[in-house]
Order: sequence, then C-alpha cells, then structure tokens
Amino acid sequence: MTEKTALTPKTHTTPPARFSHGVRKGNILQVAGQVGFLPAEEGRPPTPAGPTLREQTLQTLANVKAILEEGGARWDDVMMIRVYLTDTAHFAEFNTLYNDYFGEQALTAPPAARTTVYVGLPAGLLVEIDALAVLG
Repeated sequence: MTEKTALTPKTHTTPPARFSHGVRKGNILQVAGQVGFLPAEEGRPPTPAGPTLREQTLQTLANVKAILEEGGARWDDVMMIRVYLTDTAHFAEFNTLYNDYFGEQALTAPPAARTTVYVGLPAGLLVEIDALAVLG
C-alpha cells in the first residue's frame, strides 16, 4: 500500500488545526483550501496579501502552486480546482484574474475542471482555492 505524505512547503505555517496543507498518496495529490496569506515569516502571524481580490487571488494561486510543487506536481497535473468566493459580485473579476494567471503558466494540457461556490470566510479574506492533481 502506498504511504500518505503530508505536504507543507517552507512558505507555509503549521495549519491552525489537525489538517495538512496538502496530502499525496501514490499519484493523487490533494491541496487543502488555501487563502491569500503571504509566505511564512518567523514571528509573524499569517497575514493576507492585501485587501483586494487581485492581491489575494494571486497569492492564493501561488500558495496552491507551492503545495503542488512540494508534492512533485504542476498545474498541468491538476484535474479539479474549487474556488470559494465571499461575494457573487467578484465572479467576473475573478474570472479575468484566473484567465490571466493561467494564460501565463504555459500549460501543455487542457485546463482543469473548476467549480465556484460562495461562502463566508474569516474577516478580510475574499477567496479560497483547493485543487486535486493526478500525477503520471
């Protein structure tokens, strides 16, 4: 049986509860919901990248990518992306940011499937993203 491995890149702090930022088992890699916190810094609590959807989205995608890379995956390996937005009015702006970001990633495979849902997040957070990758 393949061992399950927790993934915590150096850019991430220890999760606030008993979960992993990412988990890989065999060729399956699941990234837990990530938010737009800046990379970990000694002595500093997790801090949002900024107040705007753009700042938080770009940092959130960078955080997801860091976990994918920690587990040996890339965006081309991602099968499913789930996006959680706090405001339905952000949908069009998010799509523009998403399209621009993935347009710069030099993908060689078809884009991942995606679901977007609307949720409540802690104060100041506008977006959360998780991803499922299959390697090999």
